[in-house]
Amino acid sequence: MKPLAERLRPQSLETYIGQKHLVGKNGVLRKVLQTGRIPSIIFWGPPGVGKTTLSKIIARQLERPFFELSAINSGVKDIREAINNAKKQTFFSRPNPILFIDEIHRFSKSQQDALLGAVEQGIVTLIGATTENPSFEVISALLSRCQVYTLKHLEESDLEELLQIAITKDAFLKVKNIDIQERNALFQYSGGDAHKLLNILELTVNAQSNDSIIITDKTVTENLQQNLVQYDKNGEMHYDIISAFIKSVRGSDPNAAVYWLARMLEGGEDVKFIARRLIILAAEDIGLANPNALLLANNCFDAVHKIGMPEARIILSQTTIYLATSAKSNTAYTAINDALAHVRKSGNLSVPLHLRNAPTKLMKELNYGKSYKYAHDFDGNFVEQDFLPETIKGKIFYRPQNNPAENKVLQRLKNWWKRVYRY
Repeated sequence: MKPLAERLRPQSLETYIGQKHLVGKNGVLRKVLQTGRIPSIIFWGPPGVGKTTLSKIIARQLERPFFELSAINSGVKDIREAINNAKKQTFFSRPNPILFIDEIHRFSKSQQDALLGAVEQGIVTLIGATTENPSFEVISALLSRCQVYTLKHLEESDLEELLQIAITKDAFLKVKNIDIQERNALFQYSGGDAHKLLNILELTVNAQSNDSIIITDKTVTENLQQNLVQYDKNGEMHYDIISAFIKSVRGSDPNAAVYWLARMLEGGEDVKFIARRLIILAAEDIGLANPNALLLANNCFDAVHKIGMPEARIILSQTTIYLATSAKSNTAYTAINDALAHVRKSGNLSVPLHLRNAPTKLMKELNYGKSYKYAHDFDGNFVEQDFLPETIKGKIFYRPQNNPAENKVLQRLKNWWKRVYRY
């Protein structure tokens, strides 16, 4: 029997769940499809949100031949063979076939170059699916010929709808008396991933031998713990493991961090994906407590990009251990988030006149730039003046945390801004 997720795969936009910003009543992709023509597309989003399903629906709705490749096990030869097969389908006025490539971010530059000619010549309409930012992973020449659509994690209402369809429409489940008394564990473990939700549901149902099945948070959790290998048979813990890796580094545990790094490497994770996460960690969780961390993480990305596996494992290990054992601060992260929230709340506050640019005589007559004090003309290259809009004068976004580097920063701020940093 096919897995539940495959049995319930939608066949049309009307039965497709989620991504209303794309395929809802006024969705941008739905409007494109109504024209009967589509550009080449890159679907970017996390696993289990419907990228493959949506691609197949598009081909079906537009009545296009559909060819499918997975970047994990396809080489240049497979690409050329698919393109040649597509050419055989392009005759008379028939629309060109759709070539769907799953995990296109795993294709090398040479593999993507092999696609470029067919896309440029209109032999195929490309639809690529990726969990990684296509700006980093898709060559610019190919990306410029594609429309990028972002797919999101399914919302709780979408997951609830999917559950109801599963227990009332699936031929196997609808004959059972399934009572879903609690949903928190189902939703939490699925993480907005439709495949995960349906796999968890199927696993939980199959674990109970009778036809009267009660599903609670406890039964879901216990069953997952007992069947973890089966649950992850398709690599669905990818995001759980990267989450554990990030939290181990943030929590200053080098042993756990290296363990989760090893799990990713052994599972064939893209080393550039790991290195990018280390750059984010260096800025978000270490930040001003150790500014050198960002430099090292950036160098790590460059190095693993040049070298590749297996030697890249050593560079990743060195950087991981350095970040895990470094002092931590998230002040850069919290400061910009607080500032963004304030901007969205208060709108575009006026720039104080003394800070404005005054390139014309009229602007100078209107006091643009008047009374501005040039810091380098004063002792210590500092003079106290107002730089924020009047209504938020004295507002603090950056609050140094208690670590050696930021303690020194805080002391400087207290010396400069006595009226502001008084704590």
